Amino acid sequence: MVKINQLEIENVKRIKAVKLSPTENGLTIIGGNNGQGKTSVLDAIAWALGGDKFRPSQPCREGSVIPPILHIALSNGLVVERKGNNSSLKVIDPSGNKGGQQLLNEFVEQLALNLPKFMQQSDKEKANTLLKIIGVGDTLYELETNEQRLYNQRHAIGQIADQKAKYAREMPLYENVPKEPISAAELIHKQQEILARNGENQRKRENLAHIKAAYNKSLEEIEAMKNRLEELKRDLDIAEKSAEDLHDESTAELEGNIADIENINIKIRANLDREKAEIDAEGYKQQYDELTNQIEEIRKAKTDLLKGADLPLEGLSVEDGELTYNGYKWDNMSGAEQLKVSTAIVRKLNPNCGFVLLDKLEQMDNDTLKEFGEWLEKEGLQAIATRVSTGDECSIIIEDGYSREPESKTKTTWKAGTF
Repeated sequence: MVKINQLEIENVKRIKAVKLSPTENGLTIIGGNNGQGKTSVLDAIAWALGGDKFRPSQPCREGSVIPPILHIALSNGLVVERKGNNSSLKVIDPSGNKGGQQLLNEFVEQLALNLPKFMQQSDKEKANTLLKIIGVGDTLYELETNEQRLYNQRHAIGQIADQKAKYAREMPLYENVPKEPISAAELIHKQQEILARNGENQRKRENLAHIKAAYNKSLEEIEAMKNRLEELKRDLDIAEKSAEDLHDESTAELEGNIADIENINIKIRANLDREKAEIDAEGYKQQYDELTNQIEEIRKAKTDLLKGADLPLEGLSVEDGELTYNGYKWDNMSGAEQLKVSTAIVRKLNPNCGFVLLDKLEQMDNDTLKEFGEWLEKEGLQAIATRVSTGDECSIIIEDGYSREPESKTKTTWKAGTF
């Protein structure tokens, strides 16, 4: 990885003369009060290495008659210079050959020169940058599209299932009624059968009365019709015996049912409607559960896809189209974590670029700076940053366009963990 060994800058924006040898690995902080030229140092580095797209609109220091001079020595032996009225670029390799911006573009990452540009992107833009780097963007997009489609479908099914279940619960349920509606014709037919049997009984009763009348008449003629009396006596015994065994059936229950048939059928139909609503609700619930299983399978495929990818930082992932680190989205990450994530992704964009430039680190306390600096050292990365401060954490102080060492330090670089 290519890093910055030394830089010398004169007459750029607010800078009069600055010389700096950044620490190879870790965090180099350029301190000073507002308006002294701290950001001008980063702008000058970006211009020198990134080309004319980073050229300030007014590059020459106000009041200076000498044009800007930029001199940067890189760890791969290249020397980058911009000077003269046109500030033309000159890149010299160790053998003395000259090159240009194309040579620098091989190992200088544009976002490394402007890390805040990445950090200020939307959450989805950051995620898309990462997915583009690791080459799984299209596959993940397809999975997330299918997941969203199934989620919307499941949501609609769930609403219908809830409505069906609520409708079923609110419907009346009647106990002790038949499962199917009652037929009035069937009840009337049964009633007619009973009435027919009762009519036959009545006919037999009437026959008994006739026999009795004949018997009484025969008694008057007993002498003349003794044999006939005996025959009738036998018939009478038989008829009386048959009549004793006869029992009329009541139609009261059927008559009541016929009268109440519509009320009963209303209850039966209500029970059937409730049963159908419960069946419908259960059907939609099964569809909901099936869609849930499909969504879980897609989410697992997304997790497996990212687990198998060559991610630039352990714990880094993409969830619901947004960047996450150790399960936290961007706005829930600490300042040090945001810097780690940004630096790791930018490094992955161009692994040959071993440095990043950071502006305005004054919002971070010393513990956060220390944590970030230790991570940089561990990863073998170089960061050059500015901070409104003149404290011990600063490697150099910019004052009125000039660089100087902090009063409490005797060396020009700061390494994480030493303050």
